[in-house]
Amino acid sequence: MPAARHAGMSLPEPDPQSTVLVTGASSGIGEELARQLAERGYNLVLVARRRERLEEMAGALRARHGVAVDVDDAAVGDPAQRDRLVATLREGERAVVGVCNNAGFSTYGRFQDIDPEREREQVRVNVDAVHDLTGAFVPTMIDRGEGAILNVASTAAFQPLPYQATYAATKAFVLAFSEAVHTDLTGTGVSCTALCPGPTRTEFTEVAGMGEFEKTPDLFWQSAADVARDAIVGMLAGRRTVLPGVMNKASANAGRLAPRSVLLPVMRAVWGRG
Repeated sequence: MPAARHAGMSLPEPDPQSTVLVTGASSGIGEELARQLAERGYNLVLVARRRERLEEMAGALRARHGVAVDVDDAAVGDPAQRDRLVATLREGERAVVGVCNNAGFSTYGRFQDIDPEREREQVRVNVDAVHDLTGAFVPTMIDRGEGAILNVASTAAFQPLPYQATYAATKAFVLAFSEAVHTDLTGTGVSCTALCPGPTRTEFTEVAGMGEFEKTPDLFWQSAADVARDAIVGMLAGRRTVLPGVMNKASANAGRLAPRSVLLPVMRAVWGRG
């Protein structure tokens, strides 16, 4: 029998017959989501390109927390590999009761100067994978009457970003999509939460070629552990949106409310210094 659920929860209590999928699990926020979900007793399916890193993590989590951890090195931006991942999970012995769509990356520079294929790949990972993996598991969650989707957006979702044009646009999609799906799911027992972190100490800036921004004062940064903790609390509560940190809430409100004629030149000046 599944464990009794707490009132108001969306992500169900851990159960031997269920699991939570985490993409982009080999580092940063994804790694912390995996660690903290395992601490809570959830079985996991970890997905990332770095299989060796995933295997190392999986072994540590099994030993420390006694949970089942499967790994898959599917490239979620590749439709064929994504389809294979979904088929494997549907045929597996455990029901997927949680999906953390964390995989994503950014480029940095003027749009016209960036490799077009890298930009298209960014859309495939940040948008297509989130859309497809959400749609793949929501119907069975509804049938069970419980489940939670966590889609990782960003404070970049709240305004256009010169020098990160594609990234901000993809995260705006994730935010709008997740909030609408959350509302569509009202009354089903299933939730869709958009997580909107700001600057977080991960490999993100290195991958994006934004190392200069690492010099920004610590006041503006959060740890991946803190972001993941807030995200899991949001999943458990079935919240629509999670904006971790006071600074990020202020940033999001400014992005929403500032006139574009004022905002965009400021963002260009700030973002163009990296």
